[in-house]
Amino acid sequence: MPPRKINLVEAADAKITKVFDPHIAGDVNDSQAKVAKFGEVFDWHAHAHEHEDEAFLVLRGRIAIDFRDGPVELGEGDFIVVPRGVEHRPRSLTAEPVVLMFEPATTLNTGNAKSDLTVTDLKRL
Repeated sequence: MPPRKINLVEAADAKITKVFDPHIAGDVNDSQAKVAKFGEVFDWHAHAHEHEDEAFLVLRGRIAIDFRDGPVELGEGDFIVVPRGVEHRPRSLTAEPVVLMFEPATTLNTGNAKSDLTVTDLKRL
């Protein structure tokens, strides 16, 4: 059987009902590609143990990632890597943008900050 193809935006629209609820799109070695719809503002966080980079690719809409020294705005097709240990806070600039994230499979969505937004049991697209 050949690998399964996924249209990430269509799958997000069909299966993701809440903002900041990442779903696993696929496993790549020890990392995962995760898709989420972003909401108004997320928690400030850095990733645990300062060993985990995180990458964001905007598939639909616009987002900003706030850093302590200022925000970076991203539109459709824009990509950014947040280096390990760098505190950041994602937020939407349009209604429910769809974002693909690449990170180690063990990474919690809130990194080193536990809150009501922390998701420990991820669903798959």
